[in-house]
Amino acid sequence: MKVITPNCRVQFTAEDIAFIQEVLGKKPSEKGFLTELLADESSRDLLLDSEALLHSLLESRLCLRTSLHFYFYILVRNALRRAGIQEREVADYLAELLTEYARQERQLAAVGGDGRPLEYFYEMVSALDQADERTRFELRAHMGNQSLFMTGLFPDRIRHRAETRGFPDLRYYAALGRSSFREASHHRLAERYHVSEVFDNLSHHFEQARRALNELADRVLSLGDSGPSTDFMMRSFGKPS
Repeated sequence: MKVITPNCRVQFTAEDIAFIQEVLGKKPSEKGFLTELLADESSRDLLLDSEALLHSLLESRLCLRTSLHFYFYILVRNALRRAGIQEREVADYLAELLTEYARQERQLAAVGGDGRPLEYFYEMVSALDQADERTRFELRAHMGNQSLFMTGLFPDRIRHRAETRGFPDLRYYAALGRSSFREASHHRLAERYHVSEVFDNLSHHFEQARRALNELADRVLSLGDSGPSTDFMMRSFGKPS
């Protein structure tokens, strides 16, 4: 399993920088100044909080050439701020999470020498007892990620399954997500991957983060051709129980 880390902002592309310059630099002289500001971490972060960038992404009727890292960071950061989560590292982490999920049909937890994928949460919970230290950390992180992803992007589908087929409800996944992030945040590997504070934040503010992703999903689904394909969101909804 790949450990997702909050490194979305350092992966912005030349096209992302050009987009920022086009939106925020009204004069040619301002574009060079913006390049200098973007090279400084603090100034860069302030520029990325500009409402103009968000509106330009949402209002564009053309196919955007920005990277998924940039696209998701801007949307996630703004959604989290409205939900009361101000830490940029959390936005960075969740944007990277969405980028990783967008690149694959879905994220599966692989355990054991044969790399056997685990599709169900009860399989992952059972695997914790026999897993080594690193695998336990990876499983906890994965369960937190998957719980937040599903409850954030597919709450209605979870409710429907719970009501019609007896599947676990939102409270089950929220509790699993919070506890998984909490346990992962205390693991020594969390410090190594710089996710200890992020996981601790998500364990305490899981509901706010979930609602922020729900708002983001509503916006992405309304973008049409201007945003990235939303097929990955439907494909990524794995077998939840």
